[in-house]
Amino acid sequence: MPTRLSVTDAARSFSEILGRVRFRGERFILLKGGKPVAELGPTEAAAPVRLGELPGVLEALPHLDPDDVERFADDLEAVRGATGTTPVPPWAS
Repeated sequence: MPTRLSVTDAARSFSEILGRVRFRGERFILLKGGKPVAELGPTEAAAPVRLGELPGVLEALPHLDPDDVERFADDLEAVRGATGTTPVPPWAS
């Protein structure tokens, strides 16, 4: 549910309000004279993805068929061999 906020209060802390919209996905109803006049919220493209939404995001990605997976693995091995690099997982450090 959007937070109701006077236009005056929104103007006084506009940067903070925008940060809450951008990073927390919060929505605000702006009031003038106690009446709603506008709504401030994230655009669809800027809305954060919550961890609980990750399975849906991954499911929406294109899927490789088994032959493509094998070719991709072969390509990775070829690049590793050509560059002499071995990937180190970030958790190994």
